[in-house]
Amino acid sequence: MSVADSQTAKDLSVQTLVSRARIAQEKYESFQQEQVDAIVRAIGKYVYDNAEPLARMAVDETGIGSYEDKILKNKSKARVIWNNLKNKKSRGIIGKEAKTNLTLVAKPMGVVGAVTPVTNPIVTPMCNGMFALKTGNAVVFAAHPKAQRCTERLVTEFMKIIKSHNGPDDLVQVVTAGSLEKTQQLMQCVDVVVATGGAAMVKSAYSSGKPSFGVGAGNVPVILDRNIDLKDAVGKVVAGASFDNGIICSHEQFVFAPEEDFDLTLELFSQTEGVWFTDDPEQIQKLREVIFEDGQMNKNVVGIRASEIAKMAGIEVPPSTRLILLAADGAGTEDILAKEKLCPVIAIMRYSTFDHAVTMAKANLLVEGAGHSAALHSNSDHHIEKAGLELPISRLVINQPSSLTAGGSLTNGFAPTTTLGCGSWGGNSISENLDYKHLMNVSRIGKIIADKIVPTDEEIWA
Repeated sequence: MSVADSQTAKDLSVQTLVSRARIAQEKYESFQQEQVDAIVRAIGKYVYDNAEPLARMAVDETGIGSYEDKILKNKSKARVIWNNLKNKKSRGIIGKEAKTNLTLVAKPMGVVGAVTPVTNPIVTPMCNGMFALKTGNAVVFAAHPKAQRCTERLVTEFMKIIKSHNGPDDLVQVVTAGSLEKTQQLMQCVDVVVATGGAAMVKSAYSSGKPSFGVGAGNVPVILDRNIDLKDAVGKVVAGASFDNGIICSHEQFVFAPEEDFDLTLELFSQTEGVWFTDDPEQIQKLREVIFEDGQMNKNVVGIRASEIAKMAGIEVPPSTRLILLAADGAGTEDILAKEKLCPVIAIMRYSTFDHAVTMAKANLLVEGAGHSAALHSNSDHHIEKAGLELPISRLVINQPSSLTAGGSLTNGFAPTTTLGCGSWGGNSISENLDYKHLMNVSRIGKIIADKIVPTDEEIWA
């Protein structure tokens, strides 16, 4: 079957897609590291080279996010993910451990079922596809219905790339005319599931009976410590919270600032281009009622411009507004603004001691977002360690824009990804960033350690 035939056949069942993927994966399993890497690089480079039209397609189809920011996201994610994958062994013998005398052999998992979200309709399929192919797997995508065309376009291009490198047909496929029922079928048919989406979808993945990697809710608290460059920190918070109209799960949600610097912090936010601040209780309540409905985030505000959100609330703000900053009444259960807001709206309140800030940040996370991420701007190693020890999070982002770096960057050690595990706090199987290594099995060949000194019982129990 040709690439075109494979991708235009609209009546293929999920079972048929997976059966074809298994045939393709069996052929692909014989590919050597150089062949695999050439395909993976080409997929990342395609997204990098076509960042602009892909960004336009994503905004046009989904109706959310920022065209300009999606261009940057497409380029930066393609760049950082390939940089992390290149020269990494993922086929055959991938290493030998001298101390244990173990030989490590990489083997694919088989067929990956990748459920992708409306918020990241380009980079998430790219990322999942690169990880799956890097480790010798086939992949079948199930897209959010509002991002179906984006995913089908990507799959068509990915199949062309695979074909040009003499790869098998059907190595990458997509469920057409997607639905919740088809997505659930897919998760039950494949060998491993990567689910990025709402809480219900992630829960469904973990109930599929197959090994699964999901993402918990985000709700990133930000602590501004004392004795820092406040202007620099505020600039980074604004950059992170406003990026792509706030739809990234790791974007800054709630700022805690020291009480003696609170007025200065508000002034610096207000002086930052595109930021609109209010402490007017009436205006804040109007925005609460727009952002949340019956205690839950209003889906109609996800990823739309700050000025449009203000208009929905009957509030006039400058058309250039890219971030709305609201004075909160409290942390945790004291104010609904302490919950996740997938839009360019954040809250702020003051704290007395650093312990007080950590306690409030923890309260926010326990309401929503436990296991995900927090951000801290600090020059104190003691405070950094304290926050890392006490907050229920999988990653603490230090002196960086959280939304731009929690998923990995060229300047930190987080694995580059679009899927951020949240550990048991978030009902996830991993508490780190999903990487290609999570999509491969590893066989270990164990030999006797020739010079191993065996301790006596007395020595063992001493």
